Amino acid sequence: MFLELKFPVPWGHVAAKAWGPSEGHPVLCLHGWLDNANTFDKLIPLLPRGCYYVAMDFSGHGLSSHRPAGCPYHFLDYVTDVRRVAAALQWRRFTLMGHSMGGAVAGMFCFLYPEMVDKLILLESLGFLLAPEDTEAWLKSKRRVIDRLLSLEAKQQTPKARSPEAALQRLLEANSHLTAEGGAILLQRGATETPAGLVYNRDMRARTQSREFFTVEQCVKLLQKIQDRVLIIVSQDGLLVPHNLPSRNNFVKALQEAFESTLKEHIQLAEVPGSHFVHLNEPEVVSGIISNFLTAQNTRARL
Repeated sequence: MFLELKFPVPWGHVAAKAWGPSEGHPVLCLHGWLDNANTFDKLIPLLPRGCYYVAMDFSGHGLSSHRPAGCPYHFLDYVTDVRRVAAALQWRRFTLMGHSMGGAVAGMFCFLYPEMVDKLILLESLGFLLAPEDTEAWLKSKRRVIDRLLSLEAKQQTPKARSPEAALQRLLEANSHLTAEGGAILLQRGATETPAGLVYNRDMRARTQSREFFTVEQCVKLLQKIQDRVLIIVSQDGLLVPHNLPSRNNFVKALQEAFESTLKEHIQLAEVPGSHFVHLNEPEVVSGIISNFLTAQNTRARL
């Protein structure tokens, strides 16, 4: 069983769902880009019951309010969402678990507020968004954010209504790593039923988010700020394994080496069978590793 939560913010609210005893060890769970809190629905029931898990919807996602008109979605805004929720929960120190983009948000939060995080769990994420390989690509990515935002405002499109079958099919087409069951779980929180059909809840502007990119050198310096223990789970058929990132092999390899050399005994790297959504498609593959990490005290958890 879970409990729905709402945290007031100046433009509306941030929605979340919670499992476990509120006095338990706090764990804040962050979903991936264009997903929602339901991404953890199958995983959390398999984790230690003594923890208090709160899975939040980032602004513009799931059941959370969209940002005000004219406002783009900056990466740092998602980090601010986390700080707002932590303040509302009155959490001074907690564990962060993030999937994909949620892992990058969790990583940035750790760099900015290292004293607030005791453990960091990254699912299909290295805690950073990879930098474009040249300056022109970086400039184009920034220009694209502005142009897409202005284009959306000019079109003033209303969200398209679809039948439940069409809405699920569209979601699966956009996420080849999702199973039909996983897609249906995300859709339960990611769409609203209207007389015309299902309408996706996510803000269309969220597709044009402005990201924070880092070089390997910057990553190494940021890693030195981490005071907590880190668990990184990478799927064999996910988005971070070398054969799926031909143009980023050197970056991923260098970043993994940086994690191991900088954090040393504080870092655990685990490669598991499955896809980018292994935590949703096959949660039992990762639940044991995460459970051991959550319950371990001063000694390293075994993988």
